[in-house]
Amino acid sequence: MQNWKVILQSRKVEYVLVFLAAISFVIMFAIPKKTMYDQHEKSIIGIILKKKIDGNQLSIILKGREKVALSYTIQNEAEKEWLKKNYMIGEELQANGEFYEVSSPTIFYTFSYKDYLYYHHIGTSFKATSLKKTKDAQGIYIIRNWIESRILQMPNSRYLKSFILGDSQELDNDQYRSIGISHLFAISGMHITFFIMGLEKILSFLSRRKEPYITIFLIFYLYIIGWSASLMRAVFLHIGNSLNQKLEIGLSKRKMIIDLFLIFIIVDPFFIKDLGFLYSFLISFSLTYIRSSPNRVVQLLKTSFIATMASVLITAPNFYEISLISIISNIIFVPYVTYFLFPMSILTLFFPFLIPIYQWMITIFEGFIYYFNQIPFGMVILPKTSVLFYIIYGAIFYLYLSKNQKKYLGYCCLILLMIKMSPYLDSSPAIYYLDVGQGDSSLIVSEHHKEAILIDTGGIVSYKKEWQKKKNESYQMNSMITFFYAIGVEKISLILSHGDYDHMGEAINLVNNFKVEKVIFNCGEFNDLESELIKVLDKKKIKYYSCIKELKIDNNKLYFLQTKEYDNENDNSNVIYTELDGYKFMFMGDASTTTEREILDKYNLPNIDILKVGHHGSKTSSGKDFINEINPKYSVISVGKNNRYGHPNKEVLENLNNSKIYRTDQDGSIMFKIKNNKLKIETCSP
Repeated sequence: MQNWKVILQSRKVEYVLVFLAAISFVIMFAIPKKTMYDQHEKSIIGIILKKKIDGNQLSIILKGREKVALSYTIQNEAEKEWLKKNYMIGEELQANGEFYEVSSPTIFYTFSYKDYLYYHHIGTSFKATSLKKTKDAQGIYIIRNWIESRILQMPNSRYLKSFILGDSQELDNDQYRSIGISHLFAISGMHITFFIMGLEKILSFLSRRKEPYITIFLIFYLYIIGWSASLMRAVFLHIGNSLNQKLEIGLSKRKMIIDLFLIFIIVDPFFIKDLGFLYSFLISFSLTYIRSSPNRVVQLLKTSFIATMASVLITAPNFYEISLISIISNIIFVPYVTYFLFPMSILTLFFPFLIPIYQWMITIFEGFIYYFNQIPFGMVILPKTSVLFYIIYGAIFYLYLSKNQKKYLGYCCLILLMIKMSPYLDSSPAIYYLDVGQGDSSLIVSEHHKEAILIDTGGIVSYKKEWQKKKNESYQMNSMITFFYAIGVEKISLILSHGDYDHMGEAINLVNNFKVEKVIFNCGEFNDLESELIKVLDKKKIKYYSCIKELKIDNNKLYFLQTKEYDNENDNSNVIYTELDGYKFMFMGDASTTTEREILDKYNLPNIDILKVGHHGSKTSSGKDFINEINPKYSVISVGKNNRYGHPNKEVLENLNNSKIYRTDQDGSIMFKIKNNKLKIETCSP
């Protein structure tokens, strides 16, 4: 009897589990994944596993022969409301439409939805044109849908869905991550501990044998809200701990966490790509090293500090930022959610007369969130770097946990400082032409990252009515900001070539969410879009200028070649010329052949190295005489895929025949970096 306990306590278990995990990795990653569907099929049928309605877009994970990511464009507001109430988890759905391939991200270092689907075993994607429910939900799904239907009838349903069902899709996760509390909206150990404490008190009046009933409830809850990694970790760790105590095996909590982690990896190696899974296990493991303190505030501060330091290993490489204020914010938010907001969510579900009190508590919660988000210097940007830095950080952090010596904490901070300063060691200036669809946006970064200038922001009008508006309507700008962080850019000067939406439509979003030092407008009167931006600039006390002739960038200058006022926005476009390490760049905005002739008459511009082609390759720009005169070696056309304008024009492509052409619809974002006096060119292809 004692032998098997000794074996479980020994390191041999970990060795076997590591070996099995390695085999599982080889099998999973070596065997190519193939979809079970013929991609020419026009109809699919399956069970709804997840559902999300965002603006005019319905997204469903459907379980047929395999999991399928289904999308459907909602036609009107009435249909949107009908879909909210009638298509529920567990129901069988038939969809007509066609399969399509999800593209890779076309802006460097940003989220890949394609990889997300792959690592979540979603084999293919389907664009539906019509939907039909073929079977109602059955079994446990009926209970789950009853809970969701009840929640949807209540105010602040987005919080109730998050705390009770673990569905935080409707919440603004960015503002929670920025202050380090997004973990509070994932059903995990905190919620499970609360349920266990409540059940123990209830069962103490009914039965001496509590644990079997608690285990049954936890498994039932897993079925209700879905088998998320963080929740499974909490549930199975509780079950393992109960067995450990009952059978007197003598395993430490730390060893159980390690063994459970390896078992999860054996079952599904793709868990290693699930951030919730990694957060849950890493932080749980780190917290086992905390020495208890009789002072609850001190204990909470220790817990928050260790959790923050541990989370750096996941947050920084994926989001390129860490929250400094999370150590303090968690001291306030964790008790508030644990002891007040989460219990009140459960009570409000069953006793709706508590709704006014719940709304009042949510108001307090959101007030604190707003306050913490206003604190300056709350976030630290950590640009993309070699994974070796994080391996070293992890090893040193482990030494700090195990030996409790403050010098290791100092070494951790030194590693983070090295990551922070790494971009400033790069002496290579670079220009990035960003894929913003049918629009323009180019980023100039000087050597050693001393300065960064963004020319245009892009902008896509994606809805016409309020009901069509998506929660994250500025997804494009969020991706751009993530990219800025990844390359170590924390502030910019913004140049707007002109006032068209496809060139400055995201300007207000940028100013509201990123540090902009100054804004440069073109010549001519301000239009409505520019006037709206100026109101925001005035409010934020950001300087702005118009119709300037030159702008200094580090040791170089940008020259504005077009300062004449025309009667249309396109010809008023800023046309910019600059030289970086001897290479000549031109940015044409939407300038037409009229402006091009004026520039040829006024300037001598032979042998341009990189030309940002005017007006997305429209036939009104890039005239033959102009192209022949400037003779660009490389030409970049910023254009949307399958755009309705037919850009780029065939005649323009012929005019650029002697130039190497890059197109954002085909090549994604394009980087030109000048390294050792040579051009290094990279693309981020879809």
